[in-house]
Amino acid sequence: MPGPVITDFVSLWDLVEQRASLTPDHVIATDEDHRSLTCAQYRDEVLRVAAGLHGLGVGRDTNVSWILPTWLEAFVLVGALARLEAVQNPMLPIYRDREVRFITAQTGARLIITPSEWKGFDYGAMCRAAAADLPGLEVLVCDRGAPGSVTGSLPVGDPATLPAFAPVPDATSAPVRWIFYSSGTTADPKGARHTDPSVRASADAMTGALALTDDDVFGLVFPFTHIGGQTWTFSALMSGCKLVFVEAFVPAVAIPFLRGEDITLAGAGTPFHMAYLDAQRQLPPGEALFPKVRAFPGGASAKPPQLHYDILAEMGGVGIASGYGLTEFPIATMAHVTDDPDELAYAEGRPGPDVRLKIVTLDGRIAGADEEGEIRTKGRQMFRGYVDASLDEKAWDEDGWFLTGDLGKVNAAGNIVITGRLKDVIIRKGENISAKEVEDLLFTHPKIADVAVIGLPDPALGERCCAVVQPATPADPPTLAEVFEFCRDAGLMTQKIPEQLEVVEAMPRNPAGKVLKNDLRQRFAPT
Repeated sequence: MPGPVITDFVSLWDLVEQRASLTPDHVIATDEDHRSLTCAQYRDEVLRVAAGLHGLGVGRDTNVSWILPTWLEAFVLVGALARLEAVQNPMLPIYRDREVRFITAQTGARLIITPSEWKGFDYGAMCRAAAADLPGLEVLVCDRGAPGSVTGSLPVGDPATLPAFAPVPDATSAPVRWIFYSSGTTADPKGARHTDPSVRASADAMTGALALTDDDVFGLVFPFTHIGGQTWTFSALMSGCKLVFVEAFVPAVAIPFLRGEDITLAGAGTPFHMAYLDAQRQLPPGEALFPKVRAFPGGASAKPPQLHYDILAEMGGVGIASGYGLTEFPIATMAHVTDDPDELAYAEGRPGPDVRLKIVTLDGRIAGADEEGEIRTKGRQMFRGYVDASLDEKAWDEDGWFLTGDLGKVNAAGNIVITGRLKDVIIRKGENISAKEVEDLLFTHPKIADVAVIGLPDPALGERCCAVVQPATPADPPTLAEVFEFCRDAGLMTQKIPEQLEVVEAMPRNPAGKVLKNDLRQRFAPT
C-alpha cells in the first residue's frame, strides 16, 4: 500500500531527513550501472559529502556552480549543498566556455564542480581556464564512481564536523538557494533566483496532478541540471517515487534499460515520447514496451495532440500528461491523470496550488473566456528576480504579474491551452499566424515525423510562413504541393498555409526537447 506524501517541510534538507526517517529502506534512486540508494543511504551519503565540501570552505550562502551529467553523484551533491545552505547553480552540460565564464562571474561563484571529461569534451580544462581568469574561483573535479560508489570523486568527511543547520521558519523568509539559467531573447543567459519553497511549489503541482506514490518509477532522461530535475528531486522525496537516472538519452540503450526498470511514468517531453512510440511500434503486436506505465509526463517542448492520441492507443496509461511553466515560474499548470483524454491532448492542465493566471490580449485587454492572449502568472513558484537586477523591470507588469511571453487561453474546463510564443507569431500582410496551430496540423501528415513552423523575412509579405520538416522516410519527404493540399483539405486558411518548405535530417532541439527555432531562422533566412 502506498505510503504518505510528505508535505510539512520548508527546506530541502528537512525533506531529506523526513524521507530517510519515514521510509529508510525504500530505494529512492538507481542508475544504468545498477547503483542504488535507499532513502537512509541517500541521507548518509549526503552528510558525508557535505562534510567533505565543508572542509573545502563551502558553507552558508557560498555560491557553487556545478555542471555534472544526470548521475547519482549529482543527486547526492544537491542534497549536500542543501545541507550546507549553499547557493547552488546547476549548469547544463551543453554549456561551453562563453556561458561558463559569464555565469560564474555573474553569480560570484567560489567553486565550480565539473567532470574531468564527458562525451569526449574536456570540461576540466574549460573550467580551469575560466577559473584562471576569475580570482577566487576554485575547480573541483567529480567523475563517476565505480559500481559500488555513489559519490564518485566528490570529497567526503565526518558528518560530526558539520555546522548546525539553521531551520527556516516559513516560506516567506526563505533565502535564495538556487540560481537557474535560461536563454531568453537577450544575448546572454538569464539567471533566475529561486528558494527551496519556490521550487517545492512546482513539485506540489506535479506530485498532486500525477498522483505520485512510492510505487511509482520515473525515468529521469533529461539533464538533471534543468530546473525540472530539481522539481523531480523534491517530488521524489515528497512521494517516495523512485528516480531512474539515465546519463544520456540514446534511445537504443536507454529505452531497454527503462523497460527493465518497470517505469510507471515515462517522461519527459515530445522527443522522448516520440522515441518511446517508435520503440513500441518495433515490438510484436500485443507486447507492451512499458507494461506498468500510468502516464507520460511532458513539458518544456510543444506537444502535438496527435502524439497523445497515438500513445494512448498504442502504449496505454492515460497518454501524455503535460505541464506548462518557465524557469522563472516552473509548472504553473499541470494536467491531471484523471483528465479527459481530449483535455490531455489539447491542454496543459489547470493552475497548480495557489497559482493565478491572467490572460491579456495583444491590444491590452483582459481576455474573455476562451480568448487568446499573453499568459501572466502569480503564485508560490515565482522566482525572486534575476541575478542581473536590470532585467527585473521588464519581467513583471505594473500589478506584479510575471510576463511569460507565451500565448494561450483558458478553456471551458479551466485548463490552459498554449497557442504559441509572442515571438513565434508570424505576421503575414498584417495577419497573425500561430506557428503552433500549423505545427499541430502538419504533425498529422503521414510523411512528416517532426515539424517546426517559423516566420522568415519577406519584402512583400512582411513575414512568410516556412515549415521545416523531418520526414518520416528520408527517401520520400513531402513536397510543398503536398503540404499545401494537405492543409487546404484540413480546412486551414490559405493565408496560414506554409509558402516555403525546408527538409532537415533531424530537428535541432535543446536537452529539454525544445526546438531551437532561432537556429532554424538563421539557417533558412534569405541572404
